[in-house]
Amino acid sequence: MARTLTGRRLVVATHNRGKLKEIEELLAPLGLATAGAAALGLPEPEETGTTFEENAALKARAAAQASGLPALADDSGLVVPALGGAPGIYSARWAGPTKDFTVAMKQVEAQLRGESDRRAAFVAVLALGWPDGAVETFRGEAHGSLVWPPRGDKGFGYDPIFVPEGGTLTFGEMAPADKHKISHRARAFEKFRAAYLNG
Repeated sequence: MARTLTGRRLVVATHNRGKLKEIEELLAPLGLATAGAAALGLPEPEETGTTFEENAALKARAAAQASGLPALADDSGLVVPALGGAPGIYSARWAGPTKDFTVAMKQVEAQLRGESDRRAAFVAVLALGWPDGAVETFRGEAHGSLVWPPRGDKGFGYDPIFVPEGGTLTFGEMAPADKHKISHRARAFEKFRAAYLNG
């Protein structure tokens, strides 16, 4: 591949502190110098896409063009089949203007009341954007089921109500290193790493 990130500085195009921490932990072993979008004073673009891919791409492209550096963005969310795929790309919006995911989790619980199907999937799409406007996306999914009440305080977002397939702990109860082995973001990250960082 003609483009490479080796020896490059990379913008992590998110203003979400939990997401920034998780992405930086995934990037840490690769020796890339990173900077968060908020630390660089980059604006947070409006997410006008209708898919995870579209929203990740617009965030990556905006950060890359504003900074002049390659930018890695993430769009992710919780997909619940019994809710017709909601909250999906609107996962953060369910948390309201204060980004209170306690509110979002209660809303999921309320809408699933009386519903026996508790299957869910976390979806993450990473987009790598370049200052010339080029973007490539990488999708990862983690399937599991939802539990109440929420358990654990190690994750962020909907992690305390999501138990991955074959597990007993929620993402909110798992050590970050264990979550990083199986999470939706880790699976997307593996595809990104294989494409741009030679494994």
